[in-house]
Amino acid sequence: MARRLESDRILFGAVVVLVMFGILMVFSASAVIAADQFHSSYYFVIRQAIWAVLGLGIMLVMMNVDYRRLKSPLLLFPALGLQLILLLAVLFVRADHDTHRWIRLGPVTIQPSEFAKIVLVIFLAYFLDLHKDSINDWRKTLLPVGLVAGLDAMLILREPDFGTTLAIAVIVGAMMFAAGLRVSYFVAGGLASVPLLYLLIFHVGYRYRRIMAFLHPYAHPLGAGFQIIQSYIAVGTGGITGAGLMEGKEKLFYLPEPQTDFIFAVIGEELGLIGALLVLVLFGVILWRGLRAAARCQNDFGRLLAIGLTSLVVIQALVNMSVVIGLLPTKGVPLPFVSYGGSSLLMSLFAMGILLNISQNTS
Repeated sequence: MARRLESDRILFGAVVVLVMFGILMVFSASAVIAADQFHSSYYFVIRQAIWAVLGLGIMLVMMNVDYRRLKSPLLLFPALGLQLILLLAVLFVRADHDTHRWIRLGPVTIQPSEFAKIVLVIFLAYFLDLHKDSINDWRKTLLPVGLVAGLDAMLILREPDFGTTLAIAVIVGAMMFAAGLRVSYFVAGGLASVPLLYLLIFHVGYRYRRIMAFLHPYAHPLGAGFQIIQSYIAVGTGGITGAGLMEGKEKLFYLPEPQTDFIFAVIGEELGLIGALLVLVLFGVILWRGLRAAARCQNDFGRLLAIGLTSLVVIQALVNMSVVIGLLPTKGVPLPFVSYGGSSLLMSLFAMGILLNISQNTS
């Protein structure tokens, strides 16, 4: 029987604050657009609040479910099969904004890639723990991991969702490194991926335009560079203290998707550097407490799972914030807990529930 520890109140508090803050910012970012498109300023925020309640409920449940139950093949392999079915099914639904990322079930919209990321992290923790004595054996370990993660990445890339594909690659890399994979494999993999990345970026028109807009945004201020320029303006005009909650101007049909991909720009404009740093600090707390839980866990499955779940949230947050301030090209990666979107919010809170349970157990 595992020795129960006191709940990680710091991690729990950071997550809840981000969720509550996200509801507030979704309303601020979307009220005018919602009134224009759906004749109700509360269209987005009501849905976000409902998803938040469901997600927090799921997090509380997972806090009290022993994470070691997730090692069961009877649970894990059906979940792997389900996520592959969903990733395939989404490719055959009607495109939304020229992408196949969502499956609509009546009033509910689900994003299979969000579910797939969680399942992949759990599978990797299970598989790497099972093969911890042969982690550097390419036949027993690297090949199966490459096949499973590669298939997921290929299907997500086909949607297309290049940002999520890259995030998955980084998460897998972090877990493999934590499991003890030799650095030489990372070097070889990095070199081997260069030609593939070149083809995926410079031989796909819209991705090439995004790279050029990232490097030279003011060359086409009304075209490819419009998004990032508006983001610069939002963040730059916020100053130290911001224009004030609900007082931002860039969300008024200038910033694309201000309630989702560019919500951090709205935070920067309305709450300034102080608000942006608050968000950064809260994700820093999640990183700290997640790595702390991993370091204190006395079994490899829990340690790898904690690292994977922490990476899942923190990497996406860093990518989103980096895009907004111009450190990375534009990608459709949401800000966890804050951006509008039910699938992302539910799966992020599900992940934090597991992480909180890991933090309560040391064996």
